[in-house]
Amino acid sequence: MTDAPFPTDPPTGPPATPAPDTMPLPPAPAAWPPPDATIVAYDVSKSFGGVVAVSNISMAVRPGVTALLGPNGAGKSTMLRMLSGQAKPSTGSVWVAGGDPRKDPEARGRIGLVPQQDGVFEKENLLDVVTLAATLSEIPEPRERAREALRTVELDPDLERPVGAFSKGMRQRVKIASALVHNPLVLMLDEPLNGLDPRQRRQMIELFHQLGETGRTVLVSSHVLEEVERFGSHVVVIAKGRLAAQGDFRAIRGLMDDQPLRVRVVTSHIKEVTAALVASGAVVGCRIESDQRVEIVTDDIRRFRREVAVACRHYDARLEEIMPLDDDLESVFRYLVGGAG
Repeated sequence: MTDAPFPTDPPTGPPATPAPDTMPLPPAPAAWPPPDATIVAYDVSKSFGGVVAVSNISMAVRPGVTALLGPNGAGKSTMLRMLSGQAKPSTGSVWVAGGDPRKDPEARGRIGLVPQQDGVFEKENLLDVVTLAATLSEIPEPRERAREALRTVELDPDLERPVGAFSKGMRQRVKIASALVHNPLVLMLDEPLNGLDPRQRRQMIELFHQLGETGRTVLVSSHVLEEVERFGSHVVVIAKGRLAAQGDFRAIRGLMDDQPLRVRVVTSHIKEVTAALVASGAVVGCRIESDQRVEIVTDDIRRFRREVAVACRHYDARLEEIMPLDDDLESVFRYLVGGAG
């Protein structure tokens, strides 16, 4: 890819509703959407006949890499089609890269989309396919830009085989090159790592991070938790067509006070310490793993920390480790979607 200039005007979004000046104002909440957001959805819904695929989602995405996470059938692809201007919301509005992508050609031109479906010209070679994408975007020297985009995804531009003869992983990379060829400000990818081998996955994830670090917005849809954790910590979680959570998944877990936490304790005198914790009411469940390790479940982490210190002092036990087991993405996802997917 070349370092073509990107739009520099910061996104503004719809103006905030002014507060009435006839009454004292409360402390101002955090601004929403963030002033640097490049993707904003306002109360967006999408129905197909009597089926509601997406229901009343409001979300904002800033530059960097964000994962759109949810089980299969949660509404991720439908949401990406609306955000990219491919589908019209039944209700609500979308603002991406400076405007409504369905109505604003300039905004639409700043978006790159990698759909889940192949949708490539199977009888053409990869250079012709990506050159066509460059030509449609009206960029100068489309064939040379196509070569650069293909090299970015580690494909040889001079391969003469028709794209239809390629493996799934190679076709995925052709789609990514086609989406990158016009150097978009916002890149949206729907399950882009399907069909890639482990080395290709690492290379693509590294590419997404590089794009995010240069100020682009990269929104990657996935249902594979291991992939999402490698994208970064910022997630938008959709379950059953509704927004379940958005933000740093570790911060999301920290806010889920009504969910019990699993913690591993490594200490000597494990049976005595565990019995004391159970008697104190600081834990709601436990499982002794070895003569020095126990996994406990608590619904009051602060009380647990106090009581485990008291118990270890009482039995002169050496407390070696307290390790949270429930602050990873898998646990957050399980809580948010109720085990779906």
